[in-house]
Parts: sequence; C-alpha cells; structure tokens
Amino acid sequence: MNRILVLVEGRTEETFVREVLAPYLLERGYRSVRARILGRARERSRRGGIRPWPQVKSSIVGHLLEDRARGVSTMVDYYGMPSRGPGAWPARAETVDLGSERVESVEAAMSSEVHRRAPRAARRFIPYVSMHEFESLLFSDCGKLAHEMGRAELAPKLENIRAGFDTPEGIDDRPDGAPSKRLVRLFDEYDKPLHGNLAALGIGIKAMRRECPHFADWIERLERAARR
Repeated sequence: MNRILVLVEGRTEETFVREVLAPYLLERGYRSVRARILGRARERSRRGGIRPWPQVKSSIVGHLLEDRARGVSTMVDYYGMPSRGPGAWPARAETVDLGSERVESVEAAMSSEVHRRAPRAARRFIPYVSMHEFESLLFSDCGKLAHEMGRAELAPKLENIRAGFDTPEGIDDRPDGAPSKRLVRLFDEYDKPLHGNLAALGIGIKAMRRECPHFADWIERLERAARR
C-alpha cells in the first residue's frame, strides 16, 4: 500500500499533512500522501471541526471502497468528538475514566465499526486520535516553537509548561489549559494555521516522534503499511 488519504478536522491539520507529514512519508515508500477535511464540500468551506461519527464512518468506508489500493487514516481530536446523541463517536462516552488509554480504545472501536461495514477493506484503515489539539505536538521542541513564532524569549515559559506533563500529548489539564490557549496567553498574536505549521516544519516529525508516544505509534503504523 503506497498511497494514503488522511481525513482531518480543519485547515491547520490539512496543511500539516501536506507540508510536514507527506514529505516525510514520501521518503519512506509512499507515492501519494493527501489530506482531506472531513465533511461535505459545503461544510469544508467553513471553519474546521469534528463531524458526527456516522458521517465520518460513511466517508471512511466510501474512500476505502472507492480506491482499493489506497489506505485511509484520520487525524482528529478526542476532546472534540461528540460523546452523546446520534453523532457520538464509538467508545467516546465509555472511555472518560481510562486515562491515556482513551484514544487507543476509541481507535479500536472505530476500526471495529469500519470492519463491520467493509471487512475486506478495513485492513487499509489506520485510525489516529490525538488526546488534545494539534498544538500539543509543537511542545516537542519549545525552543523551535518560540523561534518560529518570532518570540525566542518565550522559550523558557514554554519549557515550563512542557515540564508539567509527562509528554506534550498530555498538555490540557483544565478547560482553559488547551495548548493553543496557553500559546495565546503568552503571545496574543498566535495564529494557528500560520505559526502552528511554521513551528511544525521547524520541529519536524522526528522530534515529534521522540517526544509524543502515541503520535510515534501512528507514524510507525503508517510506515509499516507502506511495506505491505
């Protein structure tokens, strides 16, 4: 399998896949790495955000069946997922008390539901659910994050935030503790698509893999799939 489509929440993640992840994977056996924002065409013209699971599942299955030589992955935020009602994501409500195992449980539940709809194609589905938002990855290298924001003097404060958590993936311990909100409090001109992806380019996949275990697992699964 040497082609992969990554379904993402918004423009920032789309740019990350195109400018940071794709070059990395193209050097490791893929011929094509593309991103697509979740939702119908009219919805994609609006601000990003997670979609109801039934809609996302149909999209995943549709892409898998449309091209039987292509893999499909996701890059979505656990805390942004609906947990109740008809749009609820699988296992989202039941995993609140599981700690760091929450995202793995949701990924497994996603895979199971896709397998029920398309058992022969499901082996080409590689789900990735991050615990928190995209900016958590940027704390993998606080010096480069500060530099790419044009505020090198903020590096010690960013390092202090990072030091409070086992990994950057855990940065979000209260409603106002999201990584992006922490960045805005330090630098009110922070622009997610601009500064976020400049920082991601500067930091690179290797540093993110080193600091973020669950992200590293996703990259490893993508690399293995290219060898199948």
